[in-house]
Amino acid sequence: MIAFLINIAGAAALLIWAVRLVRTGVERAFMVQLRLWLRRSAHNRILASGTGIVSAMMLQSSTAVAILVSNFAATGAVTSAVGLAILLGADLGSAVVAQVLLVRQTWLIPVLLAVGVGLFLRGQARRTRQSGRILIGLALIFVSLDMLRAATSPLMDSQGALNIFSYLETDLFTAFALGAIFAWLVHSSVAAVLFFVTMVSQGALPVPAAMAMVLGANLGGSMIAYVLTLAAPPEARRMVVANLVLRGGGAALLLIAIGALSEHLDWLGTTGAAQAINLHMVFNALLCVVALPFVVPITRLAERLVVDRAAGDATLIPSALDPSALDVPARALSCASREIVRMGERIEAMLIRTDGLYDGWDDATATQIRNSDAAVRQAHQEVKLYLADLNRRELDEETVKGAMNLSLLAAGLEAASDLLVRNLLGLAQRLDLEGLSFSTEGRKEIGDFHDRVLANVQLSLSVMMKENPDDARELVAQKESVREVEQSLQRKHLGRLREGLAESIETSNIHQETLRVLKQVNTSFAMAGYPILAETGDLLSSRLSEGGK
Repeated sequence: MIAFLINIAGAAALLIWAVRLVRTGVERAFMVQLRLWLRRSAHNRILASGTGIVSAMMLQSSTAVAILVSNFAATGAVTSAVGLAILLGADLGSAVVAQVLLVRQTWLIPVLLAVGVGLFLRGQARRTRQSGRILIGLALIFVSLDMLRAATSPLMDSQGALNIFSYLETDLFTAFALGAIFAWLVHSSVAAVLFFVTMVSQGALPVPAAMAMVLGANLGGSMIAYVLTLAAPPEARRMVVANLVLRGGGAALLLIAIGALSEHLDWLGTTGAAQAINLHMVFNALLCVVALPFVVPITRLAERLVVDRAAGDATLIPSALDPSALDVPARALSCASREIVRMGERIEAMLIRTDGLYDGWDDATATQIRNSDAAVRQAHQEVKLYLADLNRRELDEETVKGAMNLSLLAAGLEAASDLLVRNLLGLAQRLDLEGLSFSTEGRKEIGDFHDRVLANVQLSLSVMMKENPDDARELVAQKESVREVEQSLQRKHLGRLREGLAESIETSNIHQETLRVLKQVNTSFAMAGYPILAETGDLLSSRLSEGGK
């Protein structure tokens, strides 16, 4: 029994990790392109749904797509209705992924491993290496499914296991709940569905129970995005709530129908595994087709469920700087680090709000941004004094270095906040006061560049919290990429000036200054990666050490 549990746990762990490995590779290699596709699909709900399908297939996660789109909704780049259309497509895309990954081709495993490892070890370009990571992840998914099949084979000889599974066949609601909980725990409906379908293919799960658990995985998968966006603005949460109600509620209703019509499901497939995976596909496809024409009224109903809470004063958030921790240097540094992350989160919210002001000035939003800036400046002052107090104690060299790094990072973030208020806010207001507007191409460029910087800000916050060297390398590499993109966009703008485009001439200074400020904000957040890379030695032999550029 112990050996069986170990084998099952190992196969499930490998499956979960392999799915995440593929998603990480796609995020690091193609995230910028994915974000641009999602933003540009905002004008057509059919296109938005198709983009959601492709994005979820690439990321192997509808949750990742939901988080991306919620950020766009918070900035006003997409409406809640378009966001819901993208999420409906993403749910279908994740179902397609599960269907494809269940195709068993043993010859694929050595091919994917050989090519993937070769690309990852020999590739020089970042995208080439990440493509290798993706192929390795796909191979490991197939390996984990084979392990799972082998591990579940002995179940047919265990009377105790058969009794448990027989009970699940008679209690579909319990099976549904277990499926939802499992998908939530592994944070991947794709991994959960693959697990359940593989179990039923080995005869370890009765078909009705497997169907119920697959439907439960749909509820659990939609719950992940709901919980992760609880602190997001109402504009970002409405489409997530609507998707949760549609997907979770639809799965529950279909569960009831299955219980009543269990003898009439042969059309889904000739085997239990085929019926379970095809039910998953049919459910998400049907949900997408039925709900897509009604995304506007559905999101209007969601507005009643997710009300706009009054914006609180950011200064009311309790400080993480614990004076009693100063006598324990490691703990004091942790407190300072937490407070700096909060500074970064406030600036992230400020950056999100500034983009919308370029399309229409709003005094209330501008006031929120200024209040957040005051909170950031106050937090910086408190962090500076806290670290100064820490430095008065007897510290080892590593602690002194850590305190210095945190002090520099806090100063950089405060400078980024100041840039947003003094520069971007003023530029947006100038557009409104002078009645100016960017050319269509110019506005698209600024929106895309703003989104690229926002993605790096979010990556920087992840680096601050997790201190992952791979993410730190990506963050610092993106700093150089942003610099090159900014120069390219400046050249494009000058080209429009030479063509005599009136809108470009009128807004020339605002356009160029906006790009410059966003680049500087990106540079401030990129500082989070340098201390980590200094520890790993990455700065010794590369241009990454040239942080001032």
